Amino acid sequence: MDVKTLSELLKGTIDPTLRNEAEKKLAEVHKIIGFGPILLQVVMSNEVELPVRQAAVIYLKNMVSGSWVDREPDTPGAPVPFSVHEQDRALIRDNVVDAVVLAPDIIRIQLAVCVSQIVKHDFPGRWPQIVDKVSIYLQNPDPSGWLGALLCLYQLVKNYEYKKSEERGPLREAMNLLLPQLYGIITQLMPDESQQAVSVQKQILKIYFALTQYVLPLDLITKEVFSQWMEVLRVIAESDVPAHTLQVDEEERPQLIWWKRKKWALHTLTRLFERYGSPGSVTKEYKEFSEWYLKTFSGGILASMLKNLDQFRQKVYVSPRVMQQALNYINTSISHAHSWKLIKPHMLQIIQDIVFPLMSYSESDAELWDTDPYEYIRIKFDIFEDFVSPVTAAQTLLHSACKKRKEMLQKTMNLLLAIIQTAGTTPSQKDGALHMIGTMADILLKKPVYKEQMEKFLVEIVFTEFNSPHGHLRARACWVLHYFSDVKYKNEQVLAEAFRLTVNSLLHDKEPPVKVEAAIAVQMMLSSKGESARKYLEPQIREITLELLKIIRETENDDLTSVMQKIVCTYTEQLVPVAVDICQHLVGTFAQIVLESADAGDEKAITAMGLLNTMETILAVMEDRPEVHAALEPVILQAIHHIFTNSIMEFYEEAMSLSCDLTTKHISQDMWKMLEVMYTVFQRDGFDYFSDMMPALHNYITVDTKAFLTSPDYMMAMYNMSKAMLEGDPGEDPECHAAKLLEVIILQCKGMNIDQVIPIFVELVLKRLTREVKTSELRTMCIQVIIAALFYNPALLLDTLDKIQIPGMPGGVFGHFVQQWIHDTDCFIGLHDRKLCVLGLVHLMQMPDNQAVAGHAAQLVPSALLLFDGLKRAYAARKKDESSGTVRGSRAMKAKQGRRKRLDGAEEGDSDEEGIDSELLDSDEDE
Repeated sequence: MDVKTLSELLKGTIDPTLRNEAEKKLAEVHKIIGFGPILLQVVMSNEVELPVRQAAVIYLKNMVSGSWVDREPDTPGAPVPFSVHEQDRALIRDNVVDAVVLAPDIIRIQLAVCVSQIVKHDFPGRWPQIVDKVSIYLQNPDPSGWLGALLCLYQLVKNYEYKKSEERGPLREAMNLLLPQLYGIITQLMPDESQQAVSVQKQILKIYFALTQYVLPLDLITKEVFSQWMEVLRVIAESDVPAHTLQVDEEERPQLIWWKRKKWALHTLTRLFERYGSPGSVTKEYKEFSEWYLKTFSGGILASMLKNLDQFRQKVYVSPRVMQQALNYINTSISHAHSWKLIKPHMLQIIQDIVFPLMSYSESDAELWDTDPYEYIRIKFDIFEDFVSPVTAAQTLLHSACKKRKEMLQKTMNLLLAIIQTAGTTPSQKDGALHMIGTMADILLKKPVYKEQMEKFLVEIVFTEFNSPHGHLRARACWVLHYFSDVKYKNEQVLAEAFRLTVNSLLHDKEPPVKVEAAIAVQMMLSSKGESARKYLEPQIREITLELLKIIRETENDDLTSVMQKIVCTYTEQLVPVAVDICQHLVGTFAQIVLESADAGDEKAITAMGLLNTMETILAVMEDRPEVHAALEPVILQAIHHIFTNSIMEFYEEAMSLSCDLTTKHISQDMWKMLEVMYTVFQRDGFDYFSDMMPALHNYITVDTKAFLTSPDYMMAMYNMSKAMLEGDPGEDPECHAAKLLEVIILQCKGMNIDQVIPIFVELVLKRLTREVKTSELRTMCIQVIIAALFYNPALLLDTLDKIQIPGMPGGVFGHFVQQWIHDTDCFIGLHDRKLCVLGLVHLMQMPDNQAVAGHAAQLVPSALLLFDGLKRAYAARKKDESSGTVRGSRAMKAKQGRRKRLDGAEEGDSDEEGIDSELLDSDEDE
């Protein structure tokens, strides 16, 4: 195949009428040796149309990402998965750097992913040449090749970014050669403000950041070298951005390359200061370095940061990320005496002229509130936004200064109270002052002088804003009550008024952002005041709940699902009549969000998860009301069914958890049908979710055993899932669950004639024991299945073991089993496991004529005594837990609640069964 033929094929993949045929042909030829290098030639060829080159580079990226490394077959005997032939890999390695250098931007980005993958697998072993290749381009005086070469180097450095110092040897060797070249280029280009030159500088800064952000290699970057780079960073940090950038729309300016270069300079300086230049918070290898850093660089770098802040103060545009990083740098400076001395004279002015305007309601806030209040809510509550927002950085700086430095709190409060009490204060300024006071709530409530005045402050200043004509001030009043929810009210009437105002805002305010803030304030005040606050919401609780459901649907805000959970837990009795309505609303909102969330990313998924958790909370609080539980089931099943039938894997864990809740005390016909659905899910894509299924599977076996045994399909589903786990390679943790499932079935069904499954259960775990077992937990769990079979029917077990032939076990399987069991006696821990083991030993003692038992007769009593000693300790531990109020749940519940991944009683006193024989083993309730 040549470039022309392959280009035509790839062109076909873009044409809807030819796509299927072209993709089929590509699937046939892509495994042929020589395909990969020709594909790269298509990518590099300027004679090929750009859309075809794009199709080629995406195909190449997918091939490199998925098939670069030799892989073993998925299962023994299966065909070996395709991987790119070494001959092709060598040709691609030899040419890919040149391809990145020569490619247009749209293709270069995809090729960079290829370089990253190749570096990950082949550097330095098979591809040490990348370093020399990059070096040659960087030495070339022609700057046109620099950006592509730097992009390749960036992929190499990124691959080592989070590795420990001792794993970075190859990177250190490479950077010994390349770091001086980078320094030479960036110092040469700094006076050049052209887009091309600034792009190269930005890429060099990104490489330096990735090189130093996790480990500072002091043997590579000596103090002299570090000082040179700090000067580069300082100059860029305080350099002015060209005036022509002001002609660009303000929203688009942060994306300009000049602001990006500046952002990376400040980002690097802030990171270096936090991680290596802060005495007292660095690791010991940087202790001396941090003290040197603080004394050497504080003055110059702080001057650069203050210059950026001063431009903002003078109403000159500064990008949000540059502001954020400058504030973060100053925030770190507050903690150190040396840098604090330099910043102290400016601090009050920074709070007044920088922090205050940033934390005030802005024109852009007002525009968004008016045009799209739901988007306003989304941005204000977006936790990801907090990581990059200058407003969050301003809050952090304010809090640090007032908490750590004397007089700052008093000076700041004097300033803010003066703003609030001045007649000419604008609504925006009042919002900023209240925002700042609320940010310092935890500090103020610890200072008697402010703590005593806080109730008066709320009544005279905050309460009045609930009647403000400005929506943002009503929202801020709710927000302040949220942050001051821990205020100790001397006058109960004031607390009652706080609740009245907030609930009124929630129910009757027309502005969605006000309603959201009011709802969260209600939750916080309820949490803080406990039982004493219940009475304030009770008369209107139904109205409040329905309004909350409406707002959750309208805003899809995750924080509100937490409010709903708090309301449901606090007012369970009052909400019984509307529990089904609540769940129907939640399920409807969930369906709405899931339909939208395909393109909306993480935020919607978090909200959807919150809705499922709220459903689970409702089920939990209604657990003792069977009639409510029964009415809730069909409603919640809609959500579970939607998740499983549409393979929405990100919610599988929650769906399994809800299935467990719906089978805890009773299993309806619909829930038996759900078991069939869960089995289908497991076969299709639930292999990784078996541990999450386990609590529900446990319920199906133990809650209604007779119904479980009515259909052989249920038993075979359990067996097939356990078999898939024990014969696959999911890791020993899920395998422990699989063995436990078999044990539960045997013990639960004693006396119910499941003789036909005992042989296949026993053979399955015996085969697993013949393969490598790394943990004693899995070994004892498999042994317990056989002990359970011994307890179920000794004669059947012996007959089964006599028929099983396992290589490497001459002289009978039973003898080997008994030997391993006795050897592992000390590995049985927890009440249930030890008790089962004791009962098994009792059965062995009743077989004196058995040759295998006779060979170990002398060890049976010592083994039993060892177990009794362990039981004694376990009961003592449980008694201690009970007296201290610690509740140890069953294994299945522990798995459900995510406290532990295993369903094995691994702690002393781990189970809650009472009997030692029939009660333990007939019900198996301790599992």
